[in-house]
Amino acid sequence: MKDVSKIPISLVVLTYNEEVNIEHTLESVKDWIGEIIIVDSFSTDRTLEICRKYTDKVYQHAFENQAKQFNWALDNVPIAGDWILRLDADEMITPELADELVRTLLTLPDDVTGLYLRRRVYFMGRWMKHGAYYPMWFLRLFRKGRGRYEEITEEHIVLTDGRAVRMANDFIDYNRKGLTFWVDKHNNWALGEMLDTMAAMGEAKLPQGTVTPKLFGTQEQQTRWLKTRIYARAPLLLRAFLYFLYRYVARLGFLDGKEGLIFHFLQGCWYRFLVDAKIYEARKFGMRAATARREYTGTKPWE
Repeated sequence: MKDVSKIPISLVVLTYNEEVNIEHTLESVKDWIGEIIIVDSFSTDRTLEICRKYTDKVYQHAFENQAKQFNWALDNVPIAGDWILRLDADEMITPELADELVRTLLTLPDDVTGLYLRRRVYFMGRWMKHGAYYPMWFLRLFRKGRGRYEEITEEHIVLTDGRAVRMANDFIDYNRKGLTFWVDKHNNWALGEMLDTMAAMGEAKLPQGTVTPKLFGTQEQQTRWLKTRIYARAPLLLRAFLYFLYRYVARLGFLDGKEGLIFHFLQGCWYRFLVDAKIYEARKFGMRAATARREYTGTKPWE
């Protein structure tokens, strides 16, 4: 690849104990990105040591959730680039996507304020190519000052104006922390997803600036429409199993092998069932009981 050190992109990565992932992320962009910014949540492993090999722009801020942490960076961190790229610490830009960005970024018309990048997820070392999980596009690159994260569990970037176009190549999502971390992460996400789903049913309130559901809109808008108009109205608890069958059978998730069975069941059934169980708990015992985090004391949580 030619020297593209002056390409005006600032990469923002949020980190917390990512020593097994972060170097792969930074290696994938170091030769062409204009600026690397790390916002860390007080890591206790070698994350900061690794990051400082690639950048001196390392900041620390207490973590609440991904969206608020990223929006904090937009509001408080000096960002030099005309464009802002958002990657998780377990994501990488492929050489093909890097070449595409280098070729096209500076030629885009002014009304293009965002770029959709196509995600390729690996689980236990295998590409999850089926089960309605590929291809999926995410708005991850936007002009500075023209985008912001919606502060709910799904955490999509919402543009303030302009339009977005799709890139043809992939970025890779490959977390190397193992299955226990994956399960813990989804257990934590389930609480926020419970609130989001109940908001879709009018039982809670979503913050302003979230993606508007539209059947014929962008992929995020279509997904939000299906989630709020179809999935949220399906029978509680049963719908998780129906969704798994849709992904694993109708959308050919079984072609992803043993790793695919594990992934599509856990992500498409277990996780969605856990969200529904939390909704059931909230309706039965109240939102306060459902959202509380208690240490085990031998008593029922609603007593």
